[in-house]
Amino acid sequence: MATSVAVRVQNYRDQLRAAGYRPVQIWVKDTRTEDFVRECQRQMRIVAAADQADGELQDFMNDALDDASAWQ
Repeated sequence: MATSVAVRVQNYRDQLRAAGYRPVQIWVKDTRTEDFVRECQRQMRIVAAADQADGELQDFMNDALDDASAWQ
């Protein structure tokens, strides 16, 4: 008879614990909300403006792109 999913999951978790791991719960922002999208766009505008104002950064990026074009 096949073991239930709950039993298999518990066995897997027991194996992980025996190997020295422990479960951790992480809460993150819901990326599907409009607030999240707006905040990402706001931060991207700030970064883009900072990048445009930094000529040295643009030169560095162009040099890195030139170097990478020789990769195979």
